[in-house]
Order: sequence, then structure tokens, then C-alpha cells
Amino acid sequence: MTEIELGAIEAERDRIRSAYLKPGGVSSARGLHHTALLCADVERTVKFYQDVLGFPLTEMVGNRDYEGSTHFFFDIGNGNLLAFFDFPGLDLGPYAEVLGGLHHMAISVEPERWGQLKESLTAHGVEFQEESGTSIYFRDPDGARIELISDPLGEMYGLKVL
Repeated sequence: MTEIELGAIEAERDRIRSAYLKPGGVSSARGLHHTALLCADVERTVKFYQDVLGFPLTEMVGNRDYEGSTHFFFDIGNGNLLAFFDFPGLDLGPYAEVLGGLHHMAISVEPERWGQLKESLTAHGVEFQEESGTSIYFRDPDGARIELISDPLGEMYGLKVL
């Protein structure tokens, strides 16, 4: 991008920030109940999220919307859940980043735990990229990009975002 194009983008970002930013505002939501992703193999997904990342599997039920599908949940702390569906019999394509789709999911972990998870990823042969000494990016078995971030909830790289 040219300097002029970057300047225009920054000016637009400043305009939107001035018009809409509401620090300390009150949300109508009470929290994220769960984020649901798709998986090709239930057991492989359970082994990855529970055994590699240490997120306990908390429940498995039938998917009310698709007979034969499993809806299952992992505890990711602070009352939040990560959920998955499998869709046996459907020929779902590989993971793709598309407009409106998932770019990545950032999960906050304690700094000590962050180091342990980095070791676990290495021990299990999971390729990852470390950024700024606080973030680890990797892909789950189905290609979804996950970030483990050691910053506290409501902060990112020392900046208060909540």
C-alpha cells in the first residue's frame, strides 16, 4: 500500500473511533455462552483440545438440528465454553477463511500455563508461531486457527481493550 492509502485508512479508523468508541459502556450481553466450530472427527478433536490443550470435555449430546451429529463442549475457563459439531454424511470441505468466517479464536491463559501449553504443543508435534512473547498461533486438527494469549482478559499487548 502507498503512504497515501495507509493515511486514508488511518483517517477512516480515527473517524470511526471518534464516532463510535464507548469505553466503559454497558453491554446488553452477559458473556459468551459458547463458540461452535465444526470438526471431522469427534475423538481426534477431544484428544487435541483435552489432552494437548488441557480443556476438559464437559458434555456430549446429540445435535438437535442434525440427526447423528454430536454437539460437545470444552471448558475454556471463566464460564466460557468451546463447542463442536460433527456432521457425519455431509461432505464438508476443508477449513477456509472467508468473509464472515472465523479468522482465529484467542483464548486467554495464565502466563505459567502458557509456557506449559507451548511445551505440550511442541511435544505433540503441533507447529506454531510465537508472537511478542505473549501469543502462540496454531491450527487445530481441522485447520481452525487458535491463539493462546497470556495477557489478562480485557488486555492485549499491554493495551486495555475492555
